Amino acid sequence: MTSQRSNKSAPPPAVLAASPATSATRANADKRDSSAPADARAGEGNEASGSIPPVSSDGWQERRSYERFEVTWSVDCVTDETFLYASIANISEMGIFVRTIDPLPVGMQLTLRFAPPGSADPFVLRGTVQWVNAVRPLSDNLNPGMGVRFIDLSADDRERIVETIRTIAYLRESPSD
Repeated sequence: MTSQRSNKSAPPPAVLAASPATSATRANADKRDSSAPADARAGEGNEASGSIPPVSSDGWQERRSYERFEVTWSVDCVTDETFLYASIANISEMGIFVRTIDPLPVGMQLTLRFAPPGSADPFVLRGTVQWVNAVRPLSDNLNPGMGVRFIDLSADDRERIVETIRTIAYLRESPSD
């Protein structure tokens, strides 16, 4: 799915199904995400826990506090000036990775609107762009986009996000028939 920006009169996002994730695909996506400079990835680490993030054999350091789950959901990213139609590539309790060839700048605040499969009400949440994985023509950058951290979550929104994550995790761990 390609993303595009347009004016502010937009229909609600379409809902796409979550795609199965494996440890291998999640690890590969995580490595691609790591191409952003460390300073552009602020807020992704384990600062609050005080723990030292694990380091892989290739020297890549895991900086995440919350497990991410691969999904393919449509998302509208709205700023004061722009609508960005894109897709969510993964979600955690604290944020999402928005796959787009036209990411917003680091520090930009935006409103996110997305609906997981089977959800009666879409999420409408505030977020801040924490890091950007820019398009680099003629390179192996297969995952351009931006990491968005949720901000100002109400208790109800936080509980809905956590419940959505738990449901995804449960469905991924359940044996298929």
